[in-house]
Amino acid sequence: MKELKLNQNTGINLPIGNLISIIGACLVAAWFGFSIIERVNKLETQTVLMEKDLEKAVEFSIKWPRGELGSLPADSEQFLLIEDALKDIEDIQEELKESRHNATNISRLQKDVERLMEQLELIKDKVRKNGNSH
Repeated sequence: MKELKLNQNTGINLPIGNLISIIGACLVAAWFGFSIIERVNKLETQTVLMEKDLEKAVEFSIKWPRGELGSLPADSEQFLLIEDALKDIEDIQEELKESRHNATNISRLQKDVERLMEQLELIKDKVRKNGNSH
């Protein structure tokens, strides 16, 4: 077997078409490799971003129902309306309590008025008797 001696001055006899094909294949392979690397980088970036969004969503879904993240403006407005309604209810309950006492007072006053009317009739009768006896 013949020994192959290669150095920087070694020449290669290769048809130009084959050389162009080899260079083209190398370019296509490099383009394909860079495309794959770009796609993998893009997917990794999306995965990292989705993981962060998922963590925030999980944190939100846990903390929001507990009230640890505050409340919506509509919730705050509803709380104010509820407080106002509770004050109105307390006022109405107080009026009802006073009305119960008023009913008792009214019935007592009616009895007093009836007693006074009876006494007035007795006094009228006495006055009539005194007026007729003269």
